[in-house]
Amino acid sequence: MARRSKIVSGTLIAGALLLTSLGLGGIAMSAEAPPAKHAGGGVTASAGGGVTAARAGHVMAARSASSPEDPDGDGYIPANPPVTGVTPSTKEPPHRYFHEFQANCSVSHTKPDDPIVYPQQPGASHDHTFMGNTTTDAASTTASLDAGRTTCKAPGDKSGYWMPTLFNADRLVLPIGPQTIYYKAGVTDYTSVRPFPKGLRFVVGDPMQTAEEFRHHPGFVEGWECGDSYFNVEFPKDCPNRPDVQLNIRLQAPSCWDGKYLDTPDHRSHMAYPVVNPGTNNNVCPADHPVALPMVEFKMAFPVNGDLSHARLASGPSWSFHYDFFNAWDAPTLKALVDHCVVGALQCDARGYDQTHPEAGAALDENYELP
Repeated sequence: MARRSKIVSGTLIAGALLLTSLGLGGIAMSAEAPPAKHAGGGVTASAGGGVTAARAGHVMAARSASSPEDPDGDGYIPANPPVTGVTPSTKEPPHRYFHEFQANCSVSHTKPDDPIVYPQQPGASHDHTFMGNTTTDAASTTASLDAGRTTCKAPGDKSGYWMPTLFNADRLVLPIGPQTIYYKAGVTDYTSVRPFPKGLRFVVGDPMQTAEEFRHHPGFVEGWECGDSYFNVEFPKDCPNRPDVQLNIRLQAPSCWDGKYLDTPDHRSHMAYPVVNPGTNNNVCPADHPVALPMVEFKMAFPVNGDLSHARLASGPSWSFHYDFFNAWDAPTLKALVDHCVVGALQCDARGYDQTHPEAGAALDENYELP
């Protein structure tokens, strides 16, 4: 896979025309950027990206609102059935550098909704940019996503993917075309990775984190990058003003699951990052989160460059970047890709095809569906 993301053709200005041609009528294209809000509804973000300590839209409440999947509103959604009897694998399969596949999904709409953090509460969140499932909103459930449509190349991926909306001054900046979402092995024993359970959801990162916390986040890959500027916590100040350059961000998700809950009150504690097995250089799941799942990695590309001094996220400054994942994959399709590409140690595209190992074939057909 290419280490850096760049626009290879066209101009940044063409973005709005392309989005219109894709029929993204749900995207708010007004010149006024919606302000970030906290639980009390107060405006907390300034045009320059400054925020108050009360910045919200993701301030975790002690209790969630009740929803069809969480009737008592305690924030816990049990897995049915739970996964039990699993111990973290310490095996060392033959070394292979790649064990991954891609989900290529385009932006579908923006909304100040978050069905994980603020279920059944439309407008309660800061503005989010949604990819994948076209129906994702505050009322989304596993069943509603399952019945929806998707902008992902694989029709079987009806998952919801979203992140805080990016603005450059008062201009909305949306990724153009299919974005790269990797599904990787986060543990050394890639053969132990199993598909996500249907309905699993979690938040990666924290909009309330400090710049230092963002830099040292376990999912931090290269931070904000643009041109030849990498590992930035803030938006790069030396981003070349050229049509072939854009702003990028990469962030990895935790990939070890407790096997008990599809969600928890903080939307994080049911998941954990791999840890180093003592006395080795191997990554394993911790004992209290023993189930190895794919490690999701967002690799987002925003069509903006040049002067980024007025760039900001709907959630606040650059280091407030985070994202949400709500699994609604067709189970057989996801299993086919995980088994073929992750367990099979291949570097696959969205079809489950590794061009360096054509003899392995593809997991999906030319329509990105199970053969």
